[in-house]
Amino acid sequence: MDSDAERSGATRRDAIRYCGVAGVGALAGCAGSESPDDPNSTDGGGSQTSTTDDGSSADGDGDGSDGGASGDGTAPSEACIEPVGCLTFESVPETYAVYNGGWADMAFALGQQDGFLTAGNMIPSFFFEPFDLDVPPQDELPSMWADGGWDKESFYELDPDVFLIDPNYLHGTGWDGSWSEADTAEIRENVAPFFGNNMRRRRGFHDYELYGLYEGFERLADLFQERERYEALAAVHEELQTEIASRLPPEEERPEVGLINGGSNPANGEIYPLYTRGEGYEMKPYHDLEVKSAFSEELAESGAIGYERLLEVDPEIIVVHWGIGTTGDTDSFSASAFREQYVTPIEEDEVGSELTAVSEGRVYPGAYGEQGPIVNLLQTEMKAQQLYPEEFGEFDPEAFPEVPEENRLFDRDRVNDIIAGDL
Repeated sequence: MDSDAERSGATRRDAIRYCGVAGVGALAGCAGSESPDDPNSTDGGGSQTSTTDDGSSADGDGDGSDGGASGDGTAPSEACIEPVGCLTFESVPETYAVYNGGWADMAFALGQQDGFLTAGNMIPSFFFEPFDLDVPPQDELPSMWADGGWDKESFYELDPDVFLIDPNYLHGTGWDGSWSEADTAEIRENVAPFFGNNMRRRRGFHDYELYGLYEGFERLADLFQERERYEALAAVHEELQTEIASRLPPEEERPEVGLINGGSNPANGEIYPLYTRGEGYEMKPYHDLEVKSAFSEELAESGAIGYERLLEVDPEIIVVHWGIGTTGDTDSFSASAFREQYVTPIEEDEVGSELTAVSEGRVYPGAYGEQGPIVNLLQTEMKAQQLYPEEFGEFDPEAFPEVPEENRLFDRDRVNDIIAGDL
């Protein structure tokens, strides 16, 4: 870095002190193959155990401040999260970089879009259009990954006040064999602290708590001193959950869903089953709708299956995980591209055409795995309409994310007001 950048970094770091560290894992207490999180990869997609995410307040390792002045940037604040521990900021961080887009969504929900620098695995921009958020598409964002590895220089060039990334994610995934724990510690020491938890799914390195979406969101609210916005969004989320729960059919009448990975290749007869009850915010819409998984956890961990095995299970509904955001371009979902990539090949296969979900026209694009509170509201509503159209209204793939007002399950204007700070 040049001298101006070095002076800027030193000034920022002088305003940050570490305290009460309670972290665990490879970077205990802030001490420092494949490509990263490709939505179409087949490396799992939901993991071993069930989890719930009801928006309740997290306990235990320190919730930090009670919010203080919302986003005024003047009062010191403490924020705690595993595996980082507790950080005290003398002022609210003004700029941030994320790798997984769910953390960008959380920050946007807290009114922090202006400080967003980049995301390596960003949520497609069209998801944010109903909320008047002008989010750049992935190809316009700086990258922290280049030529098959983490681009260390880009971390320096971004020079954020904080990285909203689980530090263990960088060296723990093994995607970049040349990146070590010492490299992660270097970035923390020379650029900015890390604040994050690998919440999308549990990976091999993640032997500490994996938070539910609203647990991580609450901790980020502590970091940005935006308790009121957090509580307002949590109330909208709770209202949506209550509305859906009151209208779900009895458990014995709910369909079993065959969730398949977006990395499946129906044209080649390669289907990667997933378990809807796995950990992580990527499965949250399925948890919230109490979806029964057509595939067992064991089958979901077995790798690819063919049409014959799929027909043995014969799910009533087939859902393609990530499908709503990985077909078409970055500005819209393409129903025709989804059909061409996923539906038509199954229909044209002699065995695949016998599937109940295919014959009844119930093969749907699934939720985008990266989601924070904003996108999750949309996707939970979307799944309700796909699974129970008689109760919640038909899902219209040509119009998404637009939904007829009579079929909306949450108030868009209220969410817009919260993001804008009109509480």
